Amino acid sequence: MPLTAEQEQDYPAKTVRVTVLGATGSIGQSVADLIARNPDRFEVVALVANSSADALAEMALRLNAKSAVLCDPRNYEDLKNRLSGSGIESASGDQAVLEAVDQDTDLVIGAIVGAAGLVPTMAAIKPGRRIALANKECLVCAGDLFMGKIAAEGAEILPVDSEHNAIFQVFEASHPDSIEKVILTASGGPFRTMAFEDMVRVTPQQALKHPNWDMGARISIDSATMMNKGLEVIEAHHLFPVSADQLDVLVHPQSAVHGLVQYRDGSLLAQLGSPDMRTPIAHCMAYPRRMQAPVERLDLAKLGSLTFEAPDMKRFPALRIALEALRSGGTAPAVLNAADETAVAAFLKGAIGFMDIPAAVEEALSAFSAKGKLAPAATVEDVLALDQEARVWTGHWISSRAA
Repeated sequence: MPLTAEQEQDYPAKTVRVTVLGATGSIGQSVADLIARNPDRFEVVALVANSSADALAEMALRLNAKSAVLCDPRNYEDLKNRLSGSGIESASGDQAVLEAVDQDTDLVIGAIVGAAGLVPTMAAIKPGRRIALANKECLVCAGDLFMGKIAAEGAEILPVDSEHNAIFQVFEASHPDSIEKVILTASGGPFRTMAFEDMVRVTPQQALKHPNWDMGARISIDSATMMNKGLEVIEAHHLFPVSADQLDVLVHPQSAVHGLVQYRDGSLLAQLGSPDMRTPIAHCMAYPRRMQAPVERLDLAKLGSLTFEAPDMKRFPALRIALEALRSGGTAPAVLNAADETAVAAFLKGAIGFMDIPAAVEEALSAFSAKGKLAPAATVEDVLALDQEARVWTGHWISSRAA
């Protein structure tokens, strides 16, 4: 709907100062592409990357960033040399990352992959600031703590993931009591129709070939097991004022409908678009306005048909396990995520089979539940300690399987 006069006054056409966490990853590269196409709309305050000095330096120069920071200091000299004489500040290490997010900025893109993104993204939450969130761990592992800080600081969160962004666009936040159900869609990945008995022989190369999306290794494997959709349901529980029982998943192979909201009057609202992450990213960067994005327009006539089906919980036990972790609450989702990431890495190395991934996660959850270690975490440090413990436990379980 169009902006009201009050919104126009609150959001004047001005240059938006942006900080990007995870600048050289797939989300960060899409952000950079949009900034480069709209240089008058954005000013890059800081770019933060893990260890890719050359890629970070190239991006900083291209976008005329004020500073560039590496999380891993081992490649700092390369970054410093590449930026010498440019006027762009360079730094490295954990403290430098925290100083980067402390700079005066309007919008922080939180796209550092994995649990490593939790501390800097939490630190980026400041009064009046917008956080465009693409890091799952912030909500999966520490959703209550993260959203609590968002509320306490008076910050605003905008979901970058295509499914959550789609729901955000059709969710009437001012009338949450009118909402019956929130539905996330899933493509079903590359094995939606594979014979079940053949799935134990799936190779990493097969699992990495997503039919619709171009993504990183872990998220591609998680999409193949449908763990990714389970993690997204957990995220949605924190992002939107709905209970676990109001969240549902539909398999939609065409990946044209990204999210739906069912209302109590029978209306079903959906957001559609081509499977290109620059659409939800552009929505967050320009919100509450819209900006031009160089994505292929969805041609429904050319697409011809849209199909939907319920997810097969036998074929995709990872989704069932994730939904059970959500209902268990506490730190069950944190253990789920840590065990999954460890198992996915082992699968990519050929140490375990494809169906061993959900098995490892379920065993980890069972073990930590038996130890009484799934109570809610009081601090981020508690979450990180549990994350590490779950990774170690899962690593031992994987080693015992291989022995």
